[in-house]
Amino acid sequence: MLIKSQKEIREIALSTIELEMTAVSGLRESINDDFSECVIKIINSSGRVIITGIGKSANIANKIVSTLNSTGTPAVFMHAADAVHGDLGIIREDDIVICLSKSGETPEIKVLVPLLKSRNNLLIAMVGNINSYLAKQADYILDTTVDKEACPNNMVPTASTTAQLVLGDALSMALLSCRGFTAEDFARFHPGGSLGKRMYLKVSDLYIHNEKPMVMPGDDIKTVIMEISSKRLGAAAVIERDKLIGIITDGDLRRMLEFGTSIEKLTAIDIMTAGPRTVDENELVVNALELMRQNKITQLPVLKNGIFAGIVHMHDIVKEGII
Repeated sequence: MLIKSQKEIREIALSTIELEMTAVSGLRESINDDFSECVIKIINSSGRVIITGIGKSANIANKIVSTLNSTGTPAVFMHAADAVHGDLGIIREDDIVICLSKSGETPEIKVLVPLLKSRNNLLIAMVGNINSYLAKQADYILDTTVDKEACPNNMVPTASTTAQLVLGDALSMALLSCRGFTAEDFARFHPGGSLGKRMYLKVSDLYIHNEKPMVMPGDDIKTVIMEISSKRLGAAAVIERDKLIGIITDGDLRRMLEFGTSIEKLTAIDIMTAGPRTVDENELVVNALELMRQNKITQLPVLKNGIFAGIVHMHDIVKEGII
Protein backbone atom coordinates (compact mmCIF):
# COMPACT_ATOMS: atom_id res chain seq x y z
CA MET A 1 0.00 0.00 0.00
CA LEU A 2 1.39 3.40 -1.01
CA ILE A 3 0.69 5.89 1.78
CA LYS A 4 0.30 9.48 0.61
CA SER A 5 1.07 12.58 2.62
CA GLN A 6 -1.76 14.89 3.65
CA LYS A 7 -0.59 17.40 1.05
CA GLU A 8 -0.65 14.78 -1.70
CA ILE A 9 -4.12 13.64 -0.66
CA ARG A 10 -5.44 17.20 -0.86
CA GLU A 11 -3.83 17.66 -4.27
CA ILE A 12 -5.49 14.50 -5.58
CA ALA A 13 -8.89 15.67 -4.32
CA LEU A 14 -8.44 19.16 -5.79
CA SER A 15 -7.31 17.70 -9.11
CA THR A 16 -10.45 15.53 -9.22
CA ILE A 17 -12.65 18.55 -8.59
CA GLU A 18 -10.85 20.62 -11.23
CA LEU A 19 -11.20 17.88 -13.85
CA GLU A 20 -14.88 17.44 -13.14
CA MET A 21 -15.45 21.21 -13.20
CA THR A 22 -13.80 21.25 -16.63
CA ALA A 23 -16.10 18.44 -17.78
CA VAL A 24 -19.17 20.34 -16.61
CA SER A 25 -17.96 23.58 -18.17
CA GLY A 26 -17.55 21.81 -21.50
CA LEU A 27 -21.25 20.92 -21.51
CA ARG A 28 -22.09 24.46 -22.63
CA GLU A 29 -21.42 23.28 -26.18
CA SER A 30 -23.97 20.50 -25.70
CA ILE A 31 -26.84 22.92 -25.15
CA ASN A 32 -27.57 23.11 -28.86
CA ASP A 33 -30.44 22.52 -31.27
CA ASP A 34 -30.44 18.79 -30.53
CA PHE A 35 -30.89 19.52 -26.83
CA SER A 36 -33.79 21.91 -27.49
CA GLU A 37 -35.42 19.45 -29.89
CA CYS A 38 -35.18 16.69 -27.30
CA VAL A 39 -37.00 18.86 -24.78
CA ILE A 40 -39.72 19.70 -27.30
CA LYS A 41 -40.14 16.06 -28.37
CA ILE A 42 -40.49 14.92 -24.75
CA ILE A 43 -42.94 17.70 -23.90
CA ASN A 44 -45.13 16.83 -26.89
CA SER A 45 -44.93 13.07 -26.37
CA SER A 46 -47.90 11.15 -25.00
CA GLY A 47 -45.53 8.44 -23.81
CA ARG A 48 -42.89 8.18 -21.12
CA VAL A 49 -39.14 8.64 -21.11
CA ILE A 50 -37.31 5.31 -20.91
CA ILE A 51 -33.70 5.77 -19.78
CA THR A 52 -31.19 2.98 -20.19
CA GLY A 53 -27.50 2.33 -19.71
CA ILE A 54 -25.02 -0.13 -18.28
CA GLY A 55 -22.42 0.05 -15.52
CA LYS A 56 -21.88 3.50 -14.01
CA SER A 57 -24.07 5.00 -16.74
CA ALA A 58 -26.94 2.85 -15.47
CA ASN A 59 -26.52 4.38 -12.02
CA ILE A 60 -26.70 7.88 -13.47
CA ALA A 61 -29.69 6.86 -15.59
CA ASN A 62 -31.51 5.83 -12.41
CA LYS A 63 -30.87 9.23 -10.86
CA ILE A 64 -32.13 11.07 -13.95
CA VAL A 65 -35.27 8.92 -13.93
CA SER A 66 -35.86 9.88 -10.30
CA THR A 67 -35.44 13.59 -11.04
CA LEU A 68 -37.76 13.48 -14.05
CA ASN A 69 -40.49 11.64 -12.16
CA SER A 70 -40.33 14.09 -9.28
CA THR A 71 -40.65 17.09 -11.59
CA GLY A 72 -43.59 16.05 -13.74
CA THR A 73 -42.05 13.98 -16.55
CA PRO A 74 -42.99 10.26 -16.33
CA ALA A 75 -39.82 8.20 -16.67
CA VAL A 76 -38.76 4.56 -16.29
CA PHE A 77 -35.32 2.98 -15.93
CA MET A 78 -34.43 -0.03 -18.09
CA HIS A 79 -31.07 -1.75 -17.65
CA ALA A 80 -29.44 -2.24 -21.04
CA ALA A 81 -28.34 -5.80 -20.25
CA ASP A 82 -31.75 -6.84 -18.94
CA ALA A 83 -33.55 -5.33 -21.93
CA VAL A 84 -32.68 -8.26 -24.19
CA HIS A 85 -33.86 -10.72 -21.54
CA GLY A 86 -37.44 -9.55 -21.27
CA ASP A 87 -37.28 -5.97 -19.99
CA LEU A 88 -37.71 -4.63 -23.51
CA GLY A 89 -41.41 -5.13 -22.83
CA ILE A 90 -41.27 -2.03 -20.64
CA ILE A 91 -41.20 0.15 -23.73
CA ARG A 92 -44.49 1.31 -25.21
CA GLU A 93 -45.18 2.61 -28.69
CA ASP A 94 -45.05 6.34 -27.84
CA ASP A 95 -42.15 6.18 -25.38
CA ILE A 96 -38.93 8.06 -25.99
CA VAL A 97 -35.69 6.24 -25.16
CA ILE A 98 -32.57 7.93 -23.83
CA CYS A 99 -29.49 5.72 -23.89
CA LEU A 100 -26.51 6.70 -21.71
CA SER A 101 -23.04 5.49 -22.63
CA LYS A 102 -19.54 6.93 -22.48
CA SER A 103 -18.13 4.97 -25.42
CA GLY A 104 -21.32 4.24 -27.31
CA GLU A 105 -19.67 0.97 -28.35
CA THR A 106 -20.37 -1.50 -25.53
CA PRO A 107 -21.69 -4.92 -26.66
CA GLU A 108 -24.94 -4.54 -24.71
CA ILE A 109 -25.66 -1.22 -26.41
CA LYS A 110 -24.91 -2.65 -29.85
CA VAL A 111 -27.40 -5.43 -29.23
CA LEU A 112 -30.06 -3.12 -27.81
CA VAL A 113 -30.00 -0.29 -30.35
CA PRO A 114 -31.25 -2.27 -33.39
CA LEU A 115 -34.12 -3.60 -31.30
CA LEU A 116 -35.08 -0.07 -30.33
CA LYS A 117 -34.85 1.13 -33.92
CA SER A 118 -37.06 -1.73 -35.12
CA ARG A 119 -39.80 -0.54 -32.74
CA ASN A 120 -39.63 3.00 -34.20
CA ASN A 121 -39.16 4.61 -30.77
CA LEU A 122 -37.38 7.94 -30.82
CA LEU A 123 -33.78 7.31 -29.66
CA ILE A 124 -31.72 9.94 -27.87
CA ALA A 125 -28.06 9.20 -27.22
CA MET A 126 -26.39 10.79 -24.20
CA VAL A 127 -22.95 9.72 -25.28
CA GLY A 128 -19.30 10.60 -24.76
CA ASN A 129 -18.25 9.74 -28.32
CA ILE A 130 -20.21 11.42 -31.09
CA ASN A 131 -18.58 9.18 -33.70
CA SER A 132 -19.66 5.97 -31.98
CA TYR A 133 -22.15 3.36 -33.09
CA LEU A 134 -24.77 4.64 -30.65
CA ALA A 135 -24.37 8.25 -31.77
CA LYS A 136 -24.70 7.35 -35.44
CA GLN A 137 -27.88 5.34 -34.82
CA ALA A 138 -29.58 7.92 -32.59
CA ASP A 139 -32.15 10.47 -33.71
CA TYR A 140 -30.64 13.11 -31.41
CA ILE A 141 -27.31 13.39 -29.62
CA LEU A 142 -26.66 14.87 -26.19
CA ASP A 143 -22.88 15.17 -26.17
CA THR A 144 -21.14 14.33 -22.86
CA THR A 145 -17.61 14.05 -24.24
CA VAL A 146 -14.85 14.69 -21.69
CA ASP A 147 -11.13 15.12 -22.31
CA LYS A 148 -10.00 13.11 -19.32
CA GLU A 149 -11.35 11.11 -16.40
CA ALA A 150 -10.26 12.07 -12.90
CA CYS A 151 -8.79 8.59 -12.50
CA PRO A 152 -4.94 8.69 -12.86
CA ASN A 153 -5.19 5.88 -15.40
CA ASN A 154 -8.01 7.67 -17.27
CA MET A 155 -10.20 4.61 -16.81
CA VAL A 156 -12.66 4.91 -13.91
CA PRO A 157 -15.81 6.83 -15.01
CA THR A 158 -15.70 10.04 -12.98
CA ALA A 159 -15.70 13.18 -15.10
CA SER A 160 -17.81 11.40 -17.72
CA THR A 161 -20.51 10.34 -15.25
CA THR A 162 -20.48 13.83 -13.73
CA ALA A 163 -21.13 15.22 -17.21
CA GLN A 164 -24.04 12.78 -17.68
CA LEU A 165 -25.49 13.72 -14.31
CA VAL A 166 -25.31 17.47 -14.96
CA LEU A 167 -26.72 17.22 -18.48
CA GLY A 168 -29.53 15.06 -17.10
CA ASP A 169 -30.30 17.77 -14.55
CA ALA A 170 -30.23 20.41 -17.30
CA LEU A 171 -32.72 18.35 -19.32
CA SER A 172 -34.95 17.86 -16.26
CA MET A 173 -34.97 21.57 -15.39
CA ALA A 174 -35.71 22.57 -18.99
CA LEU A 175 -38.67 20.18 -18.99
CA LEU A 176 -39.80 21.43 -15.59
CA SER A 177 -39.79 25.03 -16.81
CA CYS A 178 -41.58 24.19 -20.05
CA ARG A 179 -44.31 22.42 -18.10
CA GLY A 180 -44.76 25.39 -15.77
CA PHE A 181 -44.04 23.06 -12.84
CA THR A 182 -44.72 24.93 -9.58
CA ALA A 183 -43.86 24.49 -5.91
CA GLU A 184 -47.42 23.22 -5.43
CA ASP A 185 -46.83 20.58 -8.12
CA PHE A 186 -43.58 19.58 -6.42
CA ALA A 187 -45.43 19.20 -3.13
CA ARG A 188 -47.98 16.87 -4.76
CA PHE A 189 -45.16 14.59 -5.89
CA HIS A 190 -43.38 14.81 -2.51
CA PRO A 191 -46.15 14.52 0.10
CA GLY A 192 -43.80 12.86 2.57
CA GLY A 193 -41.08 15.50 2.32
CA SER A 194 -40.77 18.69 4.33
CA LEU A 195 -41.58 20.89 1.32
CA GLY A 196 -44.67 18.83 0.55
CA LYS A 197 -45.86 19.15 4.13
CA ARG A 198 -45.32 22.90 4.04
CA MET A 199 -47.70 23.07 1.10
CA TYR A 200 -50.55 20.90 2.39
CA LEU A 201 -50.30 20.12 6.13
CA LYS A 202 -52.99 21.96 8.10
CA VAL A 203 -53.28 22.80 11.77
CA SER A 204 -56.25 20.41 11.96
CA ASP A 205 -53.89 17.55 11.09
CA LEU A 206 -51.88 18.18 14.25
CA TYR A 207 -53.93 19.59 17.11
CA ILE A 208 -56.53 16.80 17.07
CA HIS A 209 -53.91 14.44 18.50
CA ASN A 210 -53.41 16.67 21.56
CA GLU A 211 -55.35 17.02 24.77
CA LYS A 212 -57.62 20.07 25.15
CA PRO A 213 -56.40 22.01 28.21
CA MET A 214 -58.92 24.57 29.43
CA VAL A 215 -59.92 26.31 32.68
CA MET A 216 -62.60 28.73 33.78
CA PRO A 217 -61.78 32.36 34.71
CA GLY A 218 -62.47 31.75 38.40
CA ASP A 219 -60.46 28.55 38.77
CA ASP A 220 -57.75 28.72 41.40
CA ILE A 221 -54.04 28.37 40.70
CA LYS A 222 -53.90 24.73 41.79
CA THR A 223 -56.56 23.85 39.24
CA VAL A 224 -54.66 25.78 36.55
CA ILE A 225 -51.37 24.04 37.37
CA MET A 226 -53.00 20.61 37.39
CA GLU A 227 -54.65 21.25 34.01
CA ILE A 228 -51.44 22.46 32.38
CA SER A 229 -49.44 19.60 33.87
CA SER A 230 -51.89 16.82 33.01
CA LYS A 231 -52.46 17.89 29.38
CA ARG A 232 -48.71 18.24 28.70
CA LEU A 233 -48.89 21.20 26.32
CA GLY A 234 -47.41 23.84 28.58
CA ALA A 235 -50.55 25.96 28.46
CA ALA A 236 -54.26 26.09 29.16
CA ALA A 237 -56.98 28.15 27.50
CA VAL A 238 -59.25 30.29 29.67
CA ILE A 239 -62.85 29.82 28.56
CA GLU A 240 -65.90 31.90 29.52
CA ARG A 241 -69.35 31.15 28.10
CA ASP A 242 -67.74 28.94 25.43
CA LYS A 243 -65.49 31.79 24.30
CA LEU A 244 -61.71 31.94 24.49
CA ILE A 245 -60.77 34.98 26.58
CA GLY A 246 -57.16 34.20 27.46
CA ILE A 247 -54.31 31.74 27.76
CA ILE A 248 -52.03 30.75 30.64
CA THR A 249 -48.65 29.20 29.90
CA ASP A 250 -46.20 27.51 32.23
CA GLY A 251 -44.01 30.54 31.59
CA ASP A 252 -46.70 32.77 33.07
CA LEU A 253 -46.72 30.60 36.21
CA ARG A 254 -42.93 30.72 36.56
CA ARG A 255 -42.83 34.50 36.21
CA MET A 256 -45.59 34.84 38.79
CA LEU A 257 -43.54 32.82 41.28
CA GLU A 258 -40.33 34.70 40.45
CA PHE A 259 -41.99 37.99 41.30
CA GLY A 260 -42.99 36.60 44.68
CA THR A 261 -46.68 37.12 44.03
CA SER A 262 -48.99 35.74 46.70
CA ILE A 263 -50.88 32.96 44.96
CA GLU A 264 -53.46 31.93 47.55
CA LYS A 265 -56.26 34.07 46.22
CA LEU A 266 -55.24 34.31 42.56
CA THR A 267 -57.51 32.87 39.88
CA ALA A 268 -57.01 32.08 36.21
CA ILE A 269 -58.27 35.48 35.05
CA ASP A 270 -55.65 37.22 37.23
CA ILE A 271 -52.65 35.74 35.46
CA MET A 272 -53.89 34.94 31.96
CA THR A 273 -52.82 36.74 28.81
CA ALA A 274 -56.03 38.25 27.48
CA GLY A 275 -56.91 38.18 23.77
CA PRO A 276 -54.21 35.66 22.81
CA ARG A 277 -53.02 34.99 19.29
CA THR A 278 -55.06 32.21 17.69
CA VAL A 279 -55.07 30.15 14.52
CA ASP A 280 -57.94 28.64 12.56
CA GLU A 281 -57.88 24.85 12.23
CA ASN A 282 -57.87 25.15 8.41
CA GLU A 283 -54.73 27.29 8.35
CA LEU A 284 -51.54 25.79 6.95
CA VAL A 285 -49.10 24.64 9.61
CA VAL A 286 -46.32 26.68 8.02
CA ASN A 287 -48.37 29.84 8.62
CA ALA A 288 -49.01 28.85 12.23
CA LEU A 289 -45.27 28.38 12.63
CA GLU A 290 -44.58 31.85 11.25
CA LEU A 291 -47.12 33.32 13.68
CA MET A 292 -45.34 31.58 16.56
CA ARG A 293 -41.98 32.90 15.43
CA GLN A 294 -43.22 36.46 15.01
CA ASN A 295 -44.72 36.49 18.51
CA LYS A 296 -41.99 34.37 20.15
CA ILE A 297 -44.45 31.81 21.47
CA THR A 298 -44.56 28.01 21.37
CA GLN A 299 -48.32 27.35 21.59
CA LEU A 300 -51.32 28.61 19.67
CA PRO A 301 -54.97 28.14 20.62
CA VAL A 302 -56.87 26.64 17.69
CA LEU A 303 -60.31 27.84 16.69
CA LYS A 304 -62.94 25.82 14.84
CA ASN A 305 -65.75 28.00 13.53
CA GLY A 306 -64.62 30.62 16.03
CA ILE A 307 -64.82 28.23 19.01
CA PHE A 308 -61.79 27.01 20.98
CA ALA A 309 -60.93 23.51 19.75
CA GLY A 310 -57.47 22.79 21.17
CA ILE A 311 -53.83 23.83 21.11
CA VAL A 312 -51.10 23.29 18.53
CA HIS A 313 -47.57 23.25 19.94
CA MET A 314 -44.23 24.05 18.33
CA HIS A 315 -43.14 20.49 19.17
CA ASP A 316 -45.93 19.14 16.95
CA ILE A 317 -44.51 21.10 14.02
CA VAL A 318 -40.92 20.08 14.75
CA LYS A 319 -41.91 16.40 14.73
CA GLU A 320 -43.32 16.84 11.21
CA GLY A 321 -39.99 18.22 9.98
CA ILE A 322 -41.49 21.54 8.90
CA ILE A 323 -38.81 23.65 10.58
